[in-house]
Amino acid sequence: MDEGMLVDLAKSTLLTALVLVTPALLVGMVVGLAISLLQTITSVQEQTLAIVPKMLAVVATLLVLLPWILSTLREFARGLFAGLAEFGLAGM
Repeated sequence: MDEGMLVDLAKSTLLTALVLVTPALLVGMVVGLAISLLQTITSVQEQTLAIVPKMLAVVATLLVLLPWILSTLREFARGLFAGLAEFGLAGM
């Protein structure tokens, strides 16, 4: 396995991970910003008011996107195993 293959593998792994977590991160950021704005307007500084809605929104987002996440991971794994099979055959 040469350096080019390792760099491509690392690049595709990081890109896949970034694509998978971006929706949950964006939802958490938007909900956190909305809650912070609400806390500032109402002068309520309760920590549980900030974390619980963010957690619920992120979990709901992950549950809604679970079929897409699993299909993306399945395609990534399929490509990874196909590449390993080609590498194994090339070494013989």
